[in-house]
Amino acid sequence: MSNNKEKPIGIFDSGVGGLTIALEIMRKLPNENIVYFGDTARVPYGTKSKETIIHYSRQIVKFLKEKNVKAIVVACNTASAFALDTIEKELDIPIIGVVKPGAKASTQITESKKVGVIGTEGTIKSKIYSEYIKTLDPEIEVIGRACPLFVPLVEEGWTHDMITEEVAERYLEEMKASGVDSLILGCTHYPLLRTLLKKVLGDSITLVNPAYETALSLDELLRENDIASDGDKGTFDIYVSDDPEKFKKFAKKSMKEYADRVDEVTQINIEEY
Repeated sequence: MSNNKEKPIGIFDSGVGGLTIALEIMRKLPNENIVYFGDTARVPYGTKSKETIIHYSRQIVKFLKEKNVKAIVVACNTASAFALDTIEKELDIPIIGVVKPGAKASTQITESKKVGVIGTEGTIKSKIYSEYIKTLDPEIEVIGRACPLFVPLVEEGWTHDMITEEVAERYLEEMKASGVDSLILGCTHYPLLRTLLKKVLGDSITLVNPAYETALSLDELLRENDIASDGDKGTFDIYVSDDPEKFKKFAKKSMKEYADRVDEVTQINIEEY
C-alpha cells in the first residue's frame, strides 16, 4: 500500500473555480501531490444538461486515472450534483464531491433553521443541497438562488468590482429578506467573492465555504483508506483544456501564497479521452 501513498490526488473543475479547493487542500494537506484539471474550453458547466456533465466528467476522470491518481475530488458543484453518483459506481478509487461537506457544515451553523444556497442554475435546479440537508435535519428550510453571472465575473477577475457588487445586490435581495442565517457558497468560484458577498449580506449571515469543508473531508478519506502521503512538500501539476496563459495569470493572483507552484500550466485535448 505504501506506494499508493505518494500517488497524487486528482482535482477537477469546469475552470478556475476549483483552485479555491486546491488552495484549501494544500493548506490542510501540504505533503500531498496534486494533479489539477480545469475544463476551460467548456466552462461554464452550470447551464449544461446532466448527460453532458456526466460525459465531460467521465473524460476527465479517464485523464486523471492516466495520471495515476489515488483519489479524486470533484471540485465542481454542478458535476458533484449531476455526475458524482454515476462515476462513483464506475471507479475503483475513492472519490468525493463538494456538496456534502458544505451542506453538513451549514446544518451545524444555522440557528434560524433557514439555510441559503447560491450556485449555478444546474446546481440549484438539481436541489442536491436541499435534499441532502433534509436528510441531516428535516426541519431546515433551504432557500436556493441561481447566480449565473458570478462565474464569468470571477473568471474576468472582477472580484472587487462595482458591477459585481451591483449584480450581487440584485441576486441576493430576497435572500437577505428571507431570514437565512447561513449561506452556502455552492459554486467553487464563489469563495473568490467572499469579501464582496460579506459586504452585501452584512454580519447576520454566515458564509459557508465548501472548499474548506472538502479539504477536511479529504483528509478523513485518505486516513480511512490508509493512503495519506508520508512525503515532504507536495507537487502541484496543472492541466487545462484551453488558454493556459490566462489560467496561469488567474491562478497566480488567486493563490498568492503558492504562486511559485503555478509556473507551468499544460494544455491537453480532453476530447481524446
